[in-house]
Amino acid sequence: MRRTLSLTIDSIASGGDGVGRADGLVVFVPRSAPGDVITATVAGKGHFARGMLRSVVRPSPVRVDPPCQHYTRDRCGGCQLQHLRYDAQLDAKSRMITDAMQRIGKRETNPPMVYRSAEEWRYRAKLTLAIRRRGNSWIAGLHSYDDPSHVFPLADCPITDRRVVTAWREIMTAAHLLPDAPDLRGSVRWTVDGPVFVVIGGRRWTSHETFFAALPSLAALYWEPADNPRLQLGDRRPRNTPAASFAQVNPATADALRRYVAERALSYDPRVVVDAYSGSGDLSCILAEHDIRVTAIELDADASDWSRARLPASATVVRGRVEEMLPHHLPADLVVVNPPRAGVHEAVPAVLQGPNGPRTIIYVSCDPATLARDVARLPDYQITSMNAFDMFPQTSHVETVCELVRAAA
Repeated sequence: MRRTLSLTIDSIASGGDGVGRADGLVVFVPRSAPGDVITATVAGKGHFARGMLRSVVRPSPVRVDPPCQHYTRDRCGGCQLQHLRYDAQLDAKSRMITDAMQRIGKRETNPPMVYRSAEEWRYRAKLTLAIRRRGNSWIAGLHSYDDPSHVFPLADCPITDRRVVTAWREIMTAAHLLPDAPDLRGSVRWTVDGPVFVVIGGRRWTSHETFFAALPSLAALYWEPADNPRLQLGDRRPRNTPAASFAQVNPATADALRRYVAERALSYDPRVVVDAYSGSGDLSCILAEHDIRVTAIELDADASDWSRARLPASATVVRGRVEEMLPHHLPADLVVVNPPRAGVHEAVPAVLQGPNGPRTIIYVSCDPATLARDVARLPDYQITSMNAFDMFPQTSHVETVCELVRAAA
């Protein structure tokens, strides 16, 4: 049964929804702001419910008009916080981290500082879109937050670099040459050599050469067929950098984060460091310049090969899963972990807790909940510092750097 409630929004939850309370019920309402007085439609019973915003009775002083047409008209799920002033977004993200640490990690911490992004808009150097057939043609777009099965065609994305959006428009002029499949995903990343396009899905692609020839602006073309490894199908770059491997979408903030992590790592004066989930080795290279013996562990083959090409002979580059490789490269003075959103494998905290575990861990996380879960698995370590970087303005995502030092026995 649906009912309409009047709510005052108190805070922003980890997914970006506003949180209000009425009659013992906690209600999560997308597109609401702290300080809003709203009406919301709520369904279901119990202590928690998700509501749909009906009206803003009294707007919060931190509410702003979102500039993106898709955010309101198409209920785009790509951003969650465009309706908040930027300083309110940073405050909300600090609270998300603190709340996760208290509820999940069972650690009392001070609200972390969240460093601003150099750019609030047009910062994304990569954009991944769903590609769907509509009759005899294709569309490329994003999902609505309240209907993940619905894909709307994207006209523009104001958090994405204009060069990436332009590349997407050019790609769609050749969409009839894409793999024959009902739905695909595609990712455009801007690199020093120009746009790189990765097509994800499909099982046969006989027209890929024609597709690449039709798009001379593309620097490289990759394809990830269903249930098969990634293939490079075209390359116009002067050098073979790992453009299809993972990289942060906000290059300026990623650089600031990397320099901060390196500075914090060097402050412990380590002689031996393991850089777990090391990517293409940017942090490892900085540490190796300071005569630190570095072991870089990375699963992605292209990124691992690029690390090996850049690091000095004194470094060790290991391709493999961190949970499998880490035990063989301890003891170390310091371990940096920078896992994907799912956090570290449960075996990793057990290894770090063991007798060969490091004195210091620097955990770089893109999800406060999995960070808190993994910190809870490290009872021998105390949090000595925690700060965050706003890698993803206008969204609910945040990058956190948590320093952990082993307690004295």
